[in-house]
Amino acid sequence: MTQFGRVLVTGASGFVGSAVVRALLAAGYPVRALVRASSPRANLAALDVESVEGDMLDPASVARAMAGVRFVMHVAADYRLWSSDREEIRRNNVDGTRTVMEAALRAGVERIVYTSSVAALALRPDRQPAGETIALAEAAAVGAYKRSKVAAQELVETMVARDALPAIIVNPSTPIGPRDIRPTPTGRIIVEAASGRMPGYVDTGLNLVHVDDVAAGHLAALTRGRIGERYILGGQNVLLADMLRDIANLVGRRPPWLRMSRRLLYPAAAAAEFLAARTGREPFLTLDGLRMAKNRMFFTSAKAQRELGFEARPYAEGLKDAVTWFRGAGYLR
Repeated sequence: MTQFGRVLVTGASGFVGSAVVRALLAAGYPVRALVRASSPRANLAALDVESVEGDMLDPASVARAMAGVRFVMHVAADYRLWSSDREEIRRNNVDGTRTVMEAALRAGVERIVYTSSVAALALRPDRQPAGETIALAEAAAVGAYKRSKVAAQELVETMVARDALPAIIVNPSTPIGPRDIRPTPTGRIIVEAASGRMPGYVDTGLNLVHVDDVAAGHLAALTRGRIGERYILGGQNVLLADMLRDIANLVGRRPPWLRMSRRLLYPAAAAAEFLAARTGREPFLTLDGLRMAKNRMFFTSAKAQRELGFEARPYAEGLKDAVTWFRGAGYLR
């Protein structure tokens, strides 16, 4: 496969999407970005990108954006652990994915990289790092976001088998780094911890990876991935306590020392969601977040390393880049 050909990137103005755009431009691909009218464009400023205004739920605007492209990177997703309208998360992640994939089939694009998530994969019962082999059942998924990502991944895999959709699936773990403009739930943890507003922690863990390595993994999947396969794009498995300690060291604060019981935090999370439903402001502490924290979300990227040549830098570099960017962008006081 020759590398040249226009690439449509959905979610291009977002955290992962803008990193993917940068990776594609650096590799010499012309990029078209599908961007919602309401999306901030700061992450695309000064980049040589053709922008098409539209929404992944709008078939007409997706068809316009798809015209004349060779490849598609469907990165757009609704990454929220709480919403006053849970069906909105599902519509964005499932119906939006369906709209993009159907348009790609009609347009005859050559290859698609679909950005799923490790949220759509099952953990191992022995608590060892999980791979791509077993997808999570939707009934076992915690919360609207995880259920929607499971359903969207199943949709793509069904279309690969039934319609010969030329899609490769990537499953990023938990990206961190610069340009987390919204910020993501993990970005909010970094901001709160760096600001000294997290006095305690729960016993959980997650897999952290630099967002630019995730973007490089997308490019590797486009050029080297096998149609219909899943590839975890992850970094290091890290305990939350260690992550918070490393953030504290970066900003010169004392690390949190209080290990907290998840059970005792449920009333606070319920109160936070009650308040959020009235103010419209997304809560930091959520019931679904606590439920997810029951398990350590540890994964391995061995398959991506083997088949795609994927590599991830030490996660501490992602933390440092994130803190530096949040400070420069005014998120830290």
